[in-house]
Amino acid sequence: MSKEIHLKRYPEGVPSQDDFAIVETDQPTPADGEVLVENIWMSVDPYMRGRMTRKKSYVPPFELNTALDGHAIGRVVQSNADGFAKGDLVSSMKGWRSHFVASADELTALPDTGDIAPEVFLSVLGMTGMTAWVGLNKIAECKPDDVVFVSAAAGAVGSVVCQLAKAKGCFVIGATGDKDKAKWLKSELGVDAVVNYRDADDLSAALGEAAPNGIDVYFENVGGTHLEAALDHVNQNARIAVCGMIAHYNTPQPGPNNLFKIIAQRVRMQGFIVSDNWDSYSDFVAEGMELVRNGKLKHRETVVNGIDNAPQAFIDLFSGKNTGKMLVKLAD
Repeated sequence: MSKEIHLKRYPEGVPSQDDFAIVETDQPTPADGEVLVENIWMSVDPYMRGRMTRKKSYVPPFELNTALDGHAIGRVVQSNADGFAKGDLVSSMKGWRSHFVASADELTALPDTGDIAPEVFLSVLGMTGMTAWVGLNKIAECKPDDVVFVSAAAGAVGSVVCQLAKAKGCFVIGATGDKDKAKWLKSELGVDAVVNYRDADDLSAALGEAAPNGIDVYFENVGGTHLEAALDHVNQNARIAVCGMIAHYNTPQPGPNNLFKIIAQRVRMQGFIVSDNWDSYSDFVAEGMELVRNGKLKHRETVVNGIDNAPQAFIDLFSGKNTGKMLVKLAD
């Protein structure tokens, strides 16, 4: 038998366990040109909340009562397709299930890295790391000596942004709401200053203390008061890369009351989708693997065991229970 996680209904507000169902199905059999894969690792990501609604977005909504989709790393169990053999490790968008059958063009063989664990290709060397790299380099056009402010800095994407910016020679300020995460950002990732938004009476004032000369780049993961604070301190010609706005995913939030700063400071603010830039993935991986091996791109995963616990792992993203990438381990 194979297990799948289905969406039973579109959530109202923060998702709950009642929105999901664990369904057992017959293990599929591959036809000619197809491959049977057992998933080993799967990713849960905040952007998936945007697909749990009927509202139009940049990706279609999840269908109800069918297996959800998401990034995963799996092992080939049986192959009837050229280019794949039993035991090969592959990445796919066929997460949220223990086994699946796919055509060869739905799979990507993992590079032969030897010393790098496969799950890293779901975090700092996967979509997460690529998102950070694209936003920082292509959208924000970050350069040495920039002052870079990162919201959700201890999260999966934010923690990579911090390290990539430090590797460029930037002064990096991270925002988090947790003391242990703040310590990790400074002691292990080398972040220059940390703003704890839960301890700060005034987030904008706290950011001003950390960046007395203003900020040149803001990597946006949160929205709400974080965006307002960033706009209070942007320098002329600052760049804002808008990756996500998790504060708005479950509950509507009012817009910033200081958007005029974009005009006064000639700020460029641009949203982006990482898949639009996937043709640069090989460039990112080449740079990222070198940084990982040199210890300049560290990673931490919050691992939940068992596909049955995948819904709760996803729900926990919205209360910040992860440090770094949230992953679900499905098999050894």
